[in-house]
Amino acid sequence: QVQLVESGGGLAQPGGSLRLSCVVSGFSKDYYVIGWFRQAPGKEREGLSCISTSNDYTYYEDSVKGRFTMSRDNAKNTVYLQMNNLKPEDARVYYCATDLRSNPGKRDDDYVVMVCPFKFFFGTWGQGTQVTVSS
Repeated sequence: QVQLVESGGGLAQPGGSLRLSCVVSGFSKDYYVIGWFRQAPGKEREGLSCISTSNDYTYYEDSVKGRFTMSRDNAKNTVYLQMNNLKPEDARVYYCATDLRSNPGKRDDDYVVMVCPFKFFFGTWGQGTQVTVSS
């Protein structure tokens, strides 16, 4: 069973940067969509960014576009979220997840765009890493 472990959270000042990591293990399919989500207490978990392991296509929600960058290191089975120009409203618990699709085939660009904003398309989650943005 696939497992995900996030790290890299912590305290940043407004305008600062953090780099989150998500180590993925136990692959049971050839291809996945891996997404970054965040959640505040009492709020819905929201999708931020996704990457397809088929071709490294990336998708970003408008709230983070231009500030956050997702990437993948295939050799390390790790995905990253580089967060720049952090704002106080970015303070959340951040999670990574893999999509529920059981088909082992490639995840094309249209599929990534369709599933990324919605948590219910993702079934395996990491434990989360806390990001705090404060002066």
